[in-house]
Amino acid sequence: MAGKRNGLRALIKRAAPNAEWTHCVIHREALASKHLSPELNEVLTAVVDVVNFIKTRPLKARLFTAVCEEMGADHTAVLFHSEARWLSRGKVLSRIFELRSEIRVFLEEERMYEAAAKFGDDMFLIKLAYLSDIFSKLNELNLQLQGKDKHLPHLADKINTFTRKLNVWEKRMSQGRTDVFENLTELAESIDSGATTVLLCIQQHIEALGGFFGKYFPNSATQYDWVVDPFHASAPADFSCAEEEQLIEMTSDSALRLRFPTIPLSQFWLERRLITCQDWEPGGRRMHCFGAP
Repeated sequence: MAGKRNGLRALIKRAAPNAEWTHCVIHREALASKHLSPELNEVLTAVVDVVNFIKTRPLKARLFTAVCEEMGADHTAVLFHSEARWLSRGKVLSRIFELRSEIRVFLEEERMYEAAAKFGDDMFLIKLAYLSDIFSKLNELNLQLQGKDKHLPHLADKINTFTRKLNVWEKRMSQGRTDVFENLTELAESIDSGATTVLLCIQQHIEALGGFFGKYFPNSATQYDWVVDPFHASAPADFSCAEEEQLIEMTSDSALRLRFPTIPLSQFWLERRLITCQDWEPGGRRMHCFGAP
């Protein structure tokens, strides 16, 4: 569909050669967040195995529900994990962390002692707590990138905000401060010793996560400054002379300057038609369709 030669991308480029094609921002966010170190991936694999053992067997699912009800848990079921559903990883990990005691009891009753031992191991639980926290934050970012009236400048701001937070989280983890992660802090405070040995692994994951976000989002959010606030930002360096002159003409209009803060950004640009497309004028010459409607 997005092929450069015969797909939708090629068809759009033929009609509007200056149109820009961008990879889905939400998909890039999912790709950046899927990489885990072997230590953390081992925890995720163990969680998925437990979920599959319970959810794919109706009898086991009913027995697990009975255990949860007997222990007074807020939830009585685990959630399925699906790679195709980008929010599922965070939801699954959060639910597993909430039901960790019930899962341990259930696995012991099923004589799966090796798997049950993991849910009694402090280091395993600390990693699980961190994964539930970090993927909950990634889910929040994912949801912020969805919905109506979401434009590239706004999405770029959300990504930029998250990457800056990653830098702060990495710095705090290097200082042994876990307060930004709720589940991790709760569990670390209840463990007498040994928690610090896992913090380095967590810090490295946050650092790697920042690197992957930098890889999938290489452009700076400032590239859209002229779109977000054309009356104060400079014209992009790749503007042609004609485009820059037309931008100057528009931003010199005092009536437009007063109107700009009072209407949605998309409405303002749709009204002005200040877009970098091209059209045909009579006689076969090309002209830019910058300017007033």
